[in-house]
Amino acid sequence: MTVLLTGAAGFIGAHVAQRLVAAGRRVHGVDSFTPYYDVRLKEARWTWLQGLEGFTGHRLDLTDKGGLLALCDQIEPTRIVHLAAQPGVRYGIDNPQAYVDSNLTGFMNVLEAARAIQIPHLVFASTSSVYGANKAMPFAEHHSASHPVSLYAATKRANELLAHSYANIFRIPVTGLRFFTVYGPWGRPDMAPQKFTARICAGDSIDVYNDGKMMRDFTFVDDIVEGVVRVTDHIATVDEAWDPMAPLPDSSGVAPFRVFNIGRGAPVALMDFIATLEKQIGKKAVLNFMPIQAGDVEGTWCDVSALKRAVGYEPRVSLEEGLAKTVAWFRDFYKV
Repeated sequence: MTVLLTGAAGFIGAHVAQRLVAAGRRVHGVDSFTPYYDVRLKEARWTWLQGLEGFTGHRLDLTDKGGLLALCDQIEPTRIVHLAAQPGVRYGIDNPQAYVDSNLTGFMNVLEAARAIQIPHLVFASTSSVYGANKAMPFAEHHSASHPVSLYAATKRANELLAHSYANIFRIPVTGLRFFTVYGPWGRPDMAPQKFTARICAGDSIDVYNDGKMMRDFTFVDDIVEGVVRVTDHIATVDEAWDPMAPLPDSSGVAPFRVFNIGRGAPVALMDFIATLEKQIGKKAVLNFMPIQAGDVEGTWCDVSALKRAVGYEPRVSLEEGLAKTVAWFRDFYKV
């Protein structure tokens, strides 16, 4: 099996690439190395991947439709795993065009490439952020995702709708995965686990939004990767039980399309997360309490029962174990 993996120099992408080649897949990784955060971290991940037998890297921007189509013609992938995106909630307030270019134009080009080669299965990253103003937790795939509160979430929900349209018109099996707060070694420095670790180790204060009254379904990256790999081989099909008089958004009666939540299914209060991180670092945090920021949500909680039924997904890494591994990697990589 040959896999075209976009966002391969990213946090989740690098881990997925490693897991796929370990399973004997040929992986062609694509990344454009955008400077949203320190590119040196992406380059370090890339160097790690280049040393793996079965991995080939390609520096390519997904807005380059011609380049992407030419690469697909060259490598003839049997799966596409699309993880590349402009991430972040707050960044979209001042940089909306970045989300349009990457998450809309880039995704459209991936869909066009999938159509051109009639890919047997396209798997793409969505996000828990699509649940937006919905507060009926735990979030399940059939819940409403019609009220996103950030530009990032809106573009990801648009991806889901575009994917369903392509699956219907061009009969391309497509599966979307709604990720819930992923953390672990090689993590993004703009996310709370890495940012908090860096500032606590340095003795600097950490900003705690909504006065600490936040909750997240923190999921260790190894659990996420196992789910992604399993879904890659679980090709989406038309749901014969789908009711057009009561249509649910997580599957389709007209298209080979499916959406799954992927997380741990065990939300953690932010203050408990900070306490666990302090224990692993061996140092107390200096807390700077702040109001909630525009586009953010108070809590996430993942219902993973559908993914468990479909592929046997079973997250296993506790918060304590996951943060221990994350802090150990951080200290080794940054020499602190």
